Amino acid sequence: MRKSILVLSAGLLSLSTFAQVPEDALRMSLFTPNGTARSQAIGGAIGALGGDISSNFVNPAGIGLFKTSEIVFSPGFKFITNDAGFRGSSSAEKSNGFVLGTSGLVMGMSDGMNRNRNTAFSLAVNRTADFNNKILYRGQNNFSSYSEAYASEIAESGLTLDEALNSNSISFPARMGLYTYLVDTLTSPGFGTEVVATPLRYAFQNDTAFMLNQENYIETSGGITELAITFAGGTRDKIYYGGSLGLPIVNFEKNSVLSETDASNNSNNDFQEAILRERFTSKGFGLNLKAGIIYKPVEKLRLGFAFHTPTIYALKDTYDGTLETDLEGYNGISTVNVKELNDGFLPEYEYDLSSPWRFIASGAYVINEVADVRKQKGFISADIEYVTYGSSRFRNAEESTIEDEAFFTAVNGVVKDIYKGTINAKVGGELKFNTIMARAGFSYYGSPYADSELDGKRMFVSGGLGYRNKGFFIDLTYVHRITNDVNFPYRLSDKANTFADLRGTGGNVIGTVGIKF
Repeated sequence: MRKSILVLSAGLLSLSTFAQVPEDALRMSLFTPNGTARSQAIGGAIGALGGDISSNFVNPAGIGLFKTSEIVFSPGFKFITNDAGFRGSSSAEKSNGFVLGTSGLVMGMSDGMNRNRNTAFSLAVNRTADFNNKILYRGQNNFSSYSEAYASEIAESGLTLDEALNSNSISFPARMGLYTYLVDTLTSPGFGTEVVATPLRYAFQNDTAFMLNQENYIETSGGITELAITFAGGTRDKIYYGGSLGLPIVNFEKNSVLSETDASNNSNNDFQEAILRERFTSKGFGLNLKAGIIYKPVEKLRLGFAFHTPTIYALKDTYDGTLETDLEGYNGISTVNVKELNDGFLPEYEYDLSSPWRFIASGAYVINEVADVRKQKGFISADIEYVTYGSSRFRNAEESTIEDEAFFTAVNGVVKDIYKGTINAKVGGELKFNTIMARAGFSYYGSPYADSELDGKRMFVSGGLGYRNKGFFIDLTYVHRITNDVNFPYRLSDKANTFADLRGTGGNVIGTVGIKF
């Protein structure tokens, strides 16, 4: 007989409305290459190089290299194809849309009383995370059902079915499963009375006899747009320093349809279909600090170090869900919306989230390093970044109960267990031909998953051209992506979890235009 405890930890999905899960923490910290066309063309390896408005979001000391002022705008367009493999089947879904690279203002000023010192100020905006994406996968499964998670959650609660249906300690999807009889009590000789998932009721004696057609469609939109305010400076063209205050604004929406249908063509087994439609939104804002230094031990060499504090987010989530079931002769067709279980309102929940720390060490070699940048011939630059993904933490934004504290402790423990610190490497370079520049770069982002069987690495190959003349500049870059990830339609604990392997290909085209003054 199939039995299951909720995957990640006891009570993980049993908060009063719906729950924050570890994937939420990863979504808020797993950034992809962003910046101006110039910085993206060199793989994002801007940490020690500086002199680009993208330094606001990497190493603020790079703003200290500015001795003039400029206004920058960086529009772009992305096109991605997500190929998904799920239980021996494959499918693909395309996602396109506009993106925004680093844009804003930099003001460089010389110290009138001390020519060996200069200061700079920058106000910039950047799309640090883009959530616009589509995923589709489907396949046949005789191994598990998402209703098992609901059944186990209720069984582990120790509540009767009537109590569970009205309990704030049970998640809304599980309560909707009860309401539609997808999860019900089964009495069978030799097995006693147990809470089980209805589509498994007639397969428990022969676990491989029940076959489901499963499909999951996920469409996400929105992003994290961050405003940065940076103060920086330089001394004797030898040491540069800077600090940035980041104010990210979060706007995320997820619409998904998870379905299971009977693949046996048996119209008399009391299960035909279960469809869970969900809409989830998360909105809020955050605060972080970034600080760094760039040192030139010799004229041609630049060394940089920067760190980013965790972003402290204040978030408000809203959940809307509808469950439709067709249990044939057992209960027929039933439909319930989450508002019917929440006094006619959509559930809302406020909480805080802290993202990982980031540490960046970098170096750059400038060919023909001279004060007049027009005479420089190019550079090679590299960054190594360490991100502590396992350190993300959820906290209640409201007055906590013992139940709330236990929930957040459980979630944070799981985040620590399933994610790890990882290293990202970036390298790039530029050759300068008078007013024309050619650039190329490569970046590798390590997998954040502690389980080596889960592949989450990402690679980006980039190239671009730039033109600079008489205070005007324009850059154009293409970034090709090869990314890997996984998606769990549901999680169980007493058996291996089934998941989809995702492979993304495509790229970004981004341009930057600017004027120096």
